[in-house]
Amino acid sequence: MALMILPFIGALSVSESLVAVLTVCLAYLILKSFQDKIPEGLSRLPGPKPLPIIGNVLEMGSRPYLSLSEMSKRYGDVFQIQIGMRPVVVLSGNETVRQALIKQGDEFAGRPDLYSFRFINDGKSLAFSTDKAGVWRARRKLAYSALRTFATLEGTTPEYSCVLEEHICKEADYLIKQLDSAMKADGSFDPFRYIVVSVANVICGMCFGRRYDHNDQELLGLVNLSDEFAQVVGSGNPADFIPILQYLPNKTMKKFVGLNDRFINFVQKIVTEHYATYNKDNIRDITDSLIDHCEDRKLDENANVQISDEKVVGIVNDLFGAGFDTISTALSWSVMYLVTYPEIQERLYQELKEKVGVDRTPVLADRNNLPLLEAFILEIFRHSSFLPFTIPHCTTKDTSLNGYFIPKDTCVFINQWQINHDPELWKDPSSFNPDRFLNADGTEVNRVEGEKVMIFGMGKRRCIGEVIARNEVYMFLAILIQNLNFYNLPGEPLDMTPEYGLTMKHKRCQLRATARVRDDH
Repeated sequence: MALMILPFIGALSVSESLVAVLTVCLAYLILKSFQDKIPEGLSRLPGPKPLPIIGNVLEMGSRPYLSLSEMSKRYGDVFQIQIGMRPVVVLSGNETVRQALIKQGDEFAGRPDLYSFRFINDGKSLAFSTDKAGVWRARRKLAYSALRTFATLEGTTPEYSCVLEEHICKEADYLIKQLDSAMKADGSFDPFRYIVVSVANVICGMCFGRRYDHNDQELLGLVNLSDEFAQVVGSGNPADFIPILQYLPNKTMKKFVGLNDRFINFVQKIVTEHYATYNKDNIRDITDSLIDHCEDRKLDENANVQISDEKVVGIVNDLFGAGFDTISTALSWSVMYLVTYPEIQERLYQELKEKVGVDRTPVLADRNNLPLLEAFILEIFRHSSFLPFTIPHCTTKDTSLNGYFIPKDTCVFINQWQINHDPELWKDPSSFNPDRFLNADGTEVNRVEGEKVMIFGMGKRRCIGEVIARNEVYMFLAILIQNLNFYNLPGEPLDMTPEYGLTMKHKRCQLRATARVRDDH
């Protein structure tokens, strides 16, 4: 998941703009007449001077992760901008962000009360929750426990180490057959189109205990629904930053609410089916695991919160989101990098052939024996930074950072892209070089360097699906590289410029793949 802002001036009609100007101008002047009192010994936050009503939106442009990174060079790792009527603190720099999210984690663990957040999962989303009672902590703990159960414990057959491994192995095999069919039929394929369906199938297997045919209309409808959601969110919501607009007609917001309702209804239907077939002696998937918790009426030991049947739908909804868009985007970028750097693709294949062989499918237990593949994935996360921002944070109390005063309830943006491209952290950060994460002889991953890569956030609001995401990207990639050689169409170079949105996607394109020759072992 990522920061949901883009310049929103174009989203306003002429009449909306006039009403906004007339109504907000007075409020803006009143607000500007009040200045926060800065405690002794602390400094006021630096930053660019905002324009009335719209703030610094024009300076942010269409790629805010780049413009805010440039601002950090001028104002430092902690500075303030204004988006519409809302002041926003922007954090950059590895040490500064770690100080805020880990050492001062409780003080930066909130979520801002953005208007659009109230409609995601009926305002009860694990990721977007703004509740100040800490109820999200209880639900997060329960969701994490369910994820670990099906991602790390032994499966039902000796062939697989866990349910996640089983789903990925079977789905990756099916994906390879689908790509082969596409090559025979059309001579090329759109990698994102096939990968996104495969990833959706894995999370459906984990959450719902079922997989779909790639042409199944229910699955394709779910994928299209998620795509529509990403597009609507990526276009931004002016009402998040100019509150008066909450009370004006907004077609984009209406569509946003409708998409949330459709997805909740989809999950509700499956959860209802699970209740009808639930057997406490046969926990089939994550949904069953959550139902089991409700049936036993267990209480979270910290928050003392009962997880109701309604919350099961919400948690499953959150887990599906956490395990879908991020993973499909990461895998699609991975294939693009394989094509762009064929010499690295060949090195990866040779590593797999040597350490795993070509007669069996790579599994999670092989991961430590494939350091180049691990380094390749780390460099994809770093170089693409397809999640340029975390979901916005919010201060839970008056606090300070790097000597600057930050009031309670201040919206905070974490610029992950800047950390991943900081020349003080990385040598030649604009170059794609997986070897930066390997030791001198290439036999081990440098864990200290790897921990500097920021893609899933950190601290108390770190992405709950991180472990599954990392395992799934690794396994899909290992199986694909073992079986296929990817390359681009002759005379058609790839455009690796990211398209800014909820997650940064690459431009859609056509690629080719050929099966690896198996007579050389």
